[in-house]
This record gives sequence, C-alpha cells and structure tokens, in this order.
Amino acid sequence: MRRLLLAAVSLVAVLAPASSATAAPFHPTGEFAQFNYCPLGRTTLTACFRSETTSGFTTLGNKPVPIKNPVVLQGGLEYGDLSETVPLIAAQDGNTLTKAPQPVPGGLLGITAPSWWPSVLRDLFNETINNGFTGVTATMELAGPASSVKINSFAVLIQQGIALSMPVKVKLSNPFLGSNCYIGSNSNPIKLNLTSGTTSPPPPNQPITGASGTFQTNEFGTILTGTDSKLVDNSFAAPGANGCGGLLFSWAVDPFVNSIVGVPSPAGTNTAVLENARVQLAEPAAVRASE
Repeated sequence: MRRLLLAAVSLVAVLAPASSATAAPFHPTGEFAQFNYCPLGRTTLTACFRSETTSGFTTLGNKPVPIKNPVVLQGGLEYGDLSETVPLIAAQDGNTLTKAPQPVPGGLLGITAPSWWPSVLRDLFNETINNGFTGVTATMELAGPASSVKINSFAVLIQQGIALSMPVKVKLSNPFLGSNCYIGSNSNPIKLNLTSGTTSPPPPNQPITGASGTFQTNEFGTILTGTDSKLVDNSFAAPGANGCGGLLFSWAVDPFVNSIVGVPSPAGTNTAVLENARVQLAEPAAVRASE
C-alpha cells in the first residue's frame, strides 16, 4: 500500500492538460471501470492511473485560454525509488492525453466585449464571436510519445523542483485555418516544466505557486484518489504558428495567427495553470480482478 501511496503522490503532477478513446481489450467493472485503458498487458506495471482536470488555463503570448472541457491523462506507471524521475506508459489505445478542444476567447477575430458592458450583452457578444466561422478552439496535444512525459514524485511531495515535464503543441481549429494549424510541433514543442511549488520565471512574469493536493483511499485500499492539486509553469517559451491555412496559404495565414495570439513569445511571457484535477491510481491486480 505504501508503494501505491508513493505512486499517487507522483500522479498529482499529471494534470493536464486531451482525443476520444476507442475500444480497449480490457473491461474492468464497478469502481475500476474508468481504468479500461490501463496497459494491463504489461506484467511489470506498478499502477494504473487516470487524471481528469476541470479548470485552469494556458496563456500563450497575449491569448489566455481557460479550460472549459475536462482533459484526461491516462495510462500506467512503473516506479521504484520516490526520488526517481519516471516516464508515463501509454494508455492501451495510445491516446494517453485525450483531446479536449477549448474555446478561444475572441475567436478568429481576437475580439471580446468590453468589461464595462452589461453582463447580458457582453455574454451574448462573446458567444456570437466564439461560434460559427469566427469561432476557434485550442486543443493541447502531446508533441512526442507518452514516454516523453516525465514525473518526479519527490518534487510533488516537497513542492520543489519539476514535478511534471511534458512537450506539447496546441492545435487551433477553425474552417479558415485548415486542418493542420499548430502552435508548436514535434520538432519544436512547447516545453512545460510544471511544479507544485513556486516558479522562478524571467520577467515580466512574477512567481506563482501550485499545490500538492490531498489523498484518500477506497474501502479496500486498492484505489487512491487525489484532489485539489495544482501545477504551474510560467517560465516557458512558445513558438510561432505553423501549417495554418494549408500548404498554399500558410505563408499568409501563419503571420495572421501570430499577430492575433502574440507568438512566438519568449520565456517569461507565457503561463500554464492546471488545477482541480481528480487523480485516481489503482493496483493493476485489483483492476484485472474486476473484469
């Protein structure tokens, strides 16, 4: 049980930041049903995990995007000493980080209603801009395999150092932008180094602080649930847009996107806050036994 608790502490870091899952060969039931994408075929697996983040935001350049739709990180973990930095093991279907499009305030035009407008009129204006042809969604994706995501359990526990490092790219979706419009790429990703402690960003950003969260077990001690965790990073750089408008028009559309978002943007001008995650960790043997 102590090993399971240590693993749970490590998984507080996994908040993030999300594609719809496809059928998996495993079918756990009851309270274990949510672990149906755990890579149970690995005999060396220490724990199954699933985290669902429901709030927070990312700001790239001058464009903050709140988390409105839950994002899920799922898969497995093999851990040893608490101080180790360990990689994630891919979910059974390969979609370790599910894809959850988040509405971009201001949409394609980058326009939001003035704060001094009446709330009813402001909400109506913003809703109109954020839908239809002018609406844009931002979806965070891994910019590499699941093993490129690294977790340090001890850093989460003591709230110092890098708890979660994760290379990502952000897909911008809109009919005008085409099907391959990204900020960041596999070869030039956004490199998040999230902490549950306090950041030390270059200016103009100021330090911000995360939280390790709290844990409780189920009746039999086979599932641990972490709540109220918060990971932060405001020291990373963001590259410019690429692939927007398709092959024929990216030369014109990429600069347009850059001007709206404010990228490329150097370290100290971007922020990621991932919070209010429900992180669940289960013993693989118990998950298998529930099938």
